Amino acid sequence: MKRFILSLILTFAYCLAQAQLYVPGETLHYKMSYRAKLFPNTEVANVVMQTTETTLDGQPAYKVYGMGQTAKAFNWIFPVKDAYTVWVDPATLRTKRFEADLQEGDYTRKSTFIFDWHNHKVHTRWRTKQRPEQLRTMDISDNSMDAISLYFNMRTVDDKEIKEGFARDLEMVLEDTVRYLKFRYEGREGKKIKNLGKFNTLKFRCKIATSDGYAFQDGTEFEVWISDDRNKIPLYIKSPIKVGSVQAYLTSYEGLRYPLDSFIKK
Repeated sequence: MKRFILSLILTFAYCLAQAQLYVPGETLHYKMSYRAKLFPNTEVANVVMQTTETTLDGQPAYKVYGMGQTAKAFNWIFPVKDAYTVWVDPATLRTKRFEADLQEGDYTRKSTFIFDWHNHKVHTRWRTKQRPEQLRTMDISDNSMDAISLYFNMRTVDDKEIKEGFARDLEMVLEDTVRYLKFRYEGREGKKIKNLGKFNTLKFRCKIATSDGYAFQDGTEFEVWISDDRNKIPLYIKSPIKVGSVQAYLTSYEGLRYPLDSFIKK
């Protein structure tokens, strides 16, 4: 559950069509909480997403950095500090390189993905404290992306497409497999966000397959509310788990390209 909680934002998270949604200088801060029948809603982790301009192999790139870690009060139970970095080609908006550095209690994992779009291949390399470095090369399609780029895909849906019945299938590249994801538009909704106020939002329901292939019956399912304005930033994420549910909500933001016109009231 611990890795799943942090991955909700860092994966979708996560969000391909308009370069304007990779906004250099944009920083989004989230808190994540856990709730169960006999367990009050408790904040357990913090997440930050930040976009900057940089270069990779001498070429311009967008760099998106995501970091999630447990709140100090919970470090003694299970300390988590996960960092994800992705470099994106500004011209094509395709991922060029992805890195992950996971520290979760005694477990550590370092991963690197190199995307070869000319040959539609991805070369992955990963290692843990318990296992030596492993390598794999996999075929990818135009719908394939890393976990962080998925976060931006929802943000790039054209307003003209957002209507009842709209859905999109994507492929999430992991170290040794490709996991399939579907997201579907559920409609517009007013959503209250803790300490920020009420917003007009676009609601999406997402589901991740359990393994290779479209085995969605027992996959992970969650809901995402994004701001109904030109920024389309994720405001709230919710997912049921075996016991209770986890939520993530926006707490602050800097460097948005457009005014947050979806805001209704405090």
